[in-house]
Amino acid sequence: MNYHRIVVKLGTNLLTGGSDHLSLETMASLVGQIAMLHKEGLAVVIVTSGAIAAGRHRLGTCEERKEITSNQVLAAVGQSRLMDAYDQLFGWHEIIIAQTLLTRSDLSDRLRYLNARNTLTTLLELRVIPIINENDVVAVEEIQETVFGDNDNLSALVANLVDADLLMLLTDTGGLYTADPHRDSNAKLIERVDKIDSYIESLAGGTSSERGTGGMATKVEAARLATASGVPVVIADGREHDVIVRLARGEAMGTFFQPIASRLESRKRWLLSQPSKGKVYIDAGAATALRSQSKSLLPAGVAKVSGEFDRGDVVNIFDSKTGGKIACGISNYSSNDIAVIKGAHSDRIAELLGREYGAELVHRDNLVTL
Repeated sequence: MNYHRIVVKLGTNLLTGGSDHLSLETMASLVGQIAMLHKEGLAVVIVTSGAIAAGRHRLGTCEERKEITSNQVLAAVGQSRLMDAYDQLFGWHEIIIAQTLLTRSDLSDRLRYLNARNTLTTLLELRVIPIINENDVVAVEEIQETVFGDNDNLSALVANLVDADLLMLLTDTGGLYTADPHRDSNAKLIERVDKIDSYIESLAGGTSSERGTGGMATKVEAARLATASGVPVVIADGREHDVIVRLARGEAMGTFFQPIASRLESRKRWLLSQPSKGKVYIDAGAATALRSQSKSLLPAGVAKVSGEFDRGDVVNIFDSKTGGKIACGISNYSSNDIAVIKGAHSDRIAELLGREYGAELVHRDNLVTL
């Protein structure tokens, strides 16, 4: 398979080579591979970690601190060092780079989303390589909706944003295994995942890496997000020889996640990038209507609602029987309204609320199934 636009996510443990500082040797190898694809005409976007690690090394911090404010300080010091390394390494190949710092709020607002998309698209047209990182300096814990939490999820959102053909999540492990390969010699690599189900999620676990914020669980979560909008994903060992070039040329390496949907139109890709403000649980009939028949969500199919949200907010939709997330969309009604009209036929909405914003809780044009 030939890919034309690729998002490459580089993790902290990969960029540091397992040490407490950036490994310029490792970075030079990765940059050289990306430069080769660039010169062949491919468009590549990099989502990079490493700013906090670079800042910690620069300041000589002896003991890792977990406070978010400490990480903000480390990121502020390390971001320029990280970008300087990229600038010099790509400069050897006569390639221009552009730094882009994002927070979730940049992708939550429709206009800012489109502005970010237009900027990245123009950079790629100018043959500039965008290097993206979460803006850790302003992404504070108290403002949960502005934080991606890790660059794995950020890379999935960027892949949606730029219409990528492939998302590479490169780390210091070979992919998703049936068990921890460091502890179980019988662990086997899962080469292909056609659907991310509870079994795949259980294999991913929840442990984060030593120096980074994302473990295998966040990579599988990112794979779910990207594949839901038609972008294939591969998790692979970034230390493998020419891994980026080989993956770009279709070689099977690591764990490949098959897209579960065709490319989504722009508005639905934007929906997938939005933070959810609440949860709506629906019955089996409504779940089938959404999954198999591309129907709108009506109040009759709602079993319960969780969280507080307003009309126009994005909500996640769950199967009340299995508890699985099956869709997200823009709600036509607030959580308080839904608590009143859930289970009722649409023709009773005006009677129950004294007003009506349409027969659907979530219209199918404002809904994405996962």
